[in-house]
Amino acid sequence: MKRLKFVLLTLIALLITGCVSTESDIEDGQSANDPNTESYTIEILGMSTSEDDLNILRDQLTRNGFNVELNIQPDYGSFSAQKDAGNYDLALNSWTTVTGNPDYAVRSLFTSEGDNSLFADEQADELVELASTQLPDQYQDTYAELEQRVVFDQAYIAPLYISYKAQGVNHDIINEETVRLPKSRAAVWEAVDFNDTTLRDSQPLLVHQAISSLTSLDPIKGNDGSINTLNTNIYVRLVNLTDDDRVVSDGSLSLNHVIADGNQDYYFVLRDDIHFAAVDEDEAIDTEERVGAEDVKFSLDRAKDRHSVPDHRTYSLHESMDTIEIVDDLAELEQTQSIEGTSVREALETGLENSIDTLTTNKDEVDNDAGIYQVVKITTHDPFPQVLNYLAHQSAGIVSQKQVESINTYDIDQYDVNTDIAYGDQRTVTEGGEHENTLYASGPYILVSKNDYEARFVKNPAYMPGTEYEPNISEVIVKFIQDSESALSALRNNEIHILNGVAENRYDTVHDDESLTLQQNESNGVTYLAFNMNDREVTTNLALRQAILYSINQDEFISFYQGNKMPAVSTVSPLVDTGLSLEADEEIVQQLLNEASE
Repeated sequence: MKRLKFVLLTLIALLITGCVSTESDIEDGQSANDPNTESYTIEILGMSTSEDDLNILRDQLTRNGFNVELNIQPDYGSFSAQKDAGNYDLALNSWTTVTGNPDYAVRSLFTSEGDNSLFADEQADELVELASTQLPDQYQDTYAELEQRVVFDQAYIAPLYISYKAQGVNHDIINEETVRLPKSRAAVWEAVDFNDTTLRDSQPLLVHQAISSLTSLDPIKGNDGSINTLNTNIYVRLVNLTDDDRVVSDGSLSLNHVIADGNQDYYFVLRDDIHFAAVDEDEAIDTEERVGAEDVKFSLDRAKDRHSVPDHRTYSLHESMDTIEIVDDLAELEQTQSIEGTSVREALETGLENSIDTLTTNKDEVDNDAGIYQVVKITTHDPFPQVLNYLAHQSAGIVSQKQVESINTYDIDQYDVNTDIAYGDQRTVTEGGEHENTLYASGPYILVSKNDYEARFVKNPAYMPGTEYEPNISEVIVKFIQDSESALSALRNNEIHILNGVAENRYDTVHDDESLTLQQNESNGVTYLAFNMNDREVTTNLALRQAILYSINQDEFISFYQGNKMPAVSTVSPLVDTGLSLEADEEIVQQLLNEASE
């Protein structure tokens, strides 16, 4: 009884002296950690697929005195609508550097004119430009300065973690040795094969992705998870990335590529065994139109021109290109020196079965076996070797000049998304729609049709036939499964053959299943929070943004994912070791909250 009286007296004394914040204190706008600090309400926007991360964030911020409201949207379209409307303080985003170079990791997001720009900051713009001109041994310090500015000094973003890349493969059905897991490049469908190769023409390859609403099947009008893999397989590019992010001509439109001395001119000799495919009565047909230099020039000219289409989302990736030309003079190739010290002609001919005897600007005249080739020359505004990485991106996919110009007849300045049907509009491939499928595919597969549940792709019959790059499987079905647990269940039940994106806390489930193989690789994927820099309190209150930043404990995320995440500072973290790190600090948070409320 004496002990109970002592406890009660102690509690009364604490309340009198103000050492304990009561519920009413907090409701009156005071922090749970400091009764003299204003308690801020923070709205975090995210998708239901990231609910675990959102809950961890809510708990961390609540512990530091914030009131947290979660705005959880069911799909990417709803998330984007809420984001566009500005209904958030923090948006939970992810970014994967699918080109394998640090410029891609920052240019689109951290420059004022980037097509996915998160903020406008002149100093950040200057640092991005400086780093782009530097070699790796020089740009490390520049990217460190950029991270310091973006994350710590201005708190435009708050990093959560770097992800590993993992996929599950049903090795009872699929030859797992044919399934690639590149660090940056999207899935390589044409390489995949069945264990029983007699099934190639009778059974589809079953894969999946979470997002069913497609931004655009015009490669320059989208740069997100809804279309990256799809457009990568619909359109061929001048170069490709290996699984460890080296730039190569293997499996691309070029037989070889060469950098001229000075790192400003880039030459590509084209192959002649790819035709565009079209869709006729739900099947792919060979249009007999060769994919040529004219299409390359058209595609890249529009890629670098932000005004070439409405809602151009990838122009910042290609602004380094000044001119794209079709070379018609052999003397230029002979008189220009490559970085290898040989002539460009000699370097381009390395590995070719037939020498370059004649150049033509007409793709209908090309005949590689007879020594008649097309060569494309790209000149950048400044020396910029990273341009090759951008040419490997899906947005540099080669479209048909003839087809695109026949579809995009609208006035760009008067474009109305409700009435004008642009090339690549998903309404042209949606089942039950009133619009004709007008896609022309230069890559290994073409999208025939889609609905809310799946998309059907068929093999381009004129894509490198008879070579090692000809697609093995005739049909690919992409099933739209938003929930990661449902996708894993689909893999285990043979409803899909490959699950790209196994959650880290489910690695053991795949590993322990006798029918499945777990493939793993490091990734360039970073999950982060972006502050709303338009018309919210966090927009103008730097101390408030920094308080949120230092509330984030990355170790808790890594622990939740059983050690299968890595610390991050920014989207450049997987590519460049800047030496910086983020450490949660409750004392700093309280100091910043005091400053924020002044």
